[in-house]
Amino acid sequence: MNPSDPRVVLQQRREKLAQHFCGPAILWSGSESPRNFPANRFPFRASSHFLFFAGRSLANAAIHLEAGKLTLFMDDADANDALWHGPSPRRQEIAKQMGADQDYPLSKLASWTQDVATIPVQDSATRQIQEKQIGRTLGSAKQLQGHNRQLAKAIVAVRMIHDQSAISSIREAAAVTVKAHLAGMTATYNAQTEAEIRAAMEAVIMAHNLTCAYNSIVTVQGEVLHNQSYHRPIRAGDLLLADVGAEKEGWASDVTRTWPISGSFSSTQHDIYDIVLAAHDICIAKAAPGVEFRDLHLLAALTLAEGLVSLGILKGKAETLVERDAHALFFPHGVGHLLGLDVHDMEDLGDLAGYAPGRKRCDRFGLGFLRLDRPLQKSMIVTIEPGFYQVPSLLKNPERQSHYQDCINWDQLVKFKDVQGIRIEDDILITAKGAEVLTAALPSVPSQIESYMNRCI
Repeated sequence: MNPSDPRVVLQQRREKLAQHFCGPAILWSGSESPRNFPANRFPFRASSHFLFFAGRSLANAAIHLEAGKLTLFMDDADANDALWHGPSPRRQEIAKQMGADQDYPLSKLASWTQDVATIPVQDSATRQIQEKQIGRTLGSAKQLQGHNRQLAKAIVAVRMIHDQSAISSIREAAAVTVKAHLAGMTATYNAQTEAEIRAAMEAVIMAHNLTCAYNSIVTVQGEVLHNQSYHRPIRAGDLLLADVGAEKEGWASDVTRTWPISGSFSSTQHDIYDIVLAAHDICIAKAAPGVEFRDLHLLAALTLAEGLVSLGILKGKAETLVERDAHALFFPHGVGHLLGLDVHDMEDLGDLAGYAPGRKRCDRFGLGFLRLDRPLQKSMIVTIEPGFYQVPSLLKNPERQSHYQDCINWDQLVKFKDVQGIRIEDDILITAKGAEVLTAALPSVPSQIESYMNRCI
């Protein structure tokens, strides 16, 4: 059989799971959620754990996994469904496509649930079904215990290191994401609002028959880290931060660029952008198997601190400033995260995937939001995304101001009031000797961004 055949890929994944977990497991796909009335449903996306082993985003389905074998449980669509949505493939056909060993209607699942491990899905309706059929309360995916936790650890081990099929899908999502960002830059000159630029970017993703991997961030208020409103007008002198990524059959891309509405960075914007880019570039240059991701984060923090000292915004030695977490006033989040079937891959499991065994989140101001703390390995995919933000809730917090009063030159910071938020983010594949930037085709150097935008006039 062809190694690229999806059935072969899925079988290999199931066999890898069996090497880490020997007991039976059932993974539910989840169910469609209605909005306002039953027939008006949100777009469905299967649980990523189900999708990884089944290869199909099937609603109201479950798979039983044991010793490398898969049994599919789902019902065939009824006649009414065909009336409204057209004909659907039968269960046996779907089972054949995924290389299932057996298939049964959902009513048979109850007799397969004894002593199985599982992971709770996100939607409450399916969670109730899970708990009823296995006869116990599951709690949240972050609180797994016993053999459920062992299953989660096994899934982390298998999903952490991407196979070639996964890498290929992420490459495709990344390529479309690059096109989307270029379309956003092109649309900027004729746009009047953030929403128009967002529309131009997401149109590219839709035109490639892909979906957005997360709610897009397209904003002139880049200091709001997860800003998801798009009503603001754009004006010359503003910076626009666009964090937009495509998803191909669940496999995600996650990219951020920041560009000037006018097509040219001001001198102050250029100065801050160069510092963020330096942190971005040095982290990618240092990424390789065996490198601790926490060390990359601290390297980004040090690079940012050095740059802000050189601009007169921070005062003191960069190393001491990082030790005191002063840099986190402007760079509060982690430098990146795992990327895969989810944009923050496997974070439904809490820190089980992001943190190596025996490690837990630090309560330091500069490390508390670090999503990934483990050594990098070949075929992992992660994001690198340093940033600079002037977040009012941080900079105007009396306790923070008092603690860091000797670290910040407030008069100098005022000169950079046209820089509210800058983030530069790329997706990188860890290779045998270093890292490959999967989104390298998208310009990140200021002169390249300006040149591209000026060609679009």
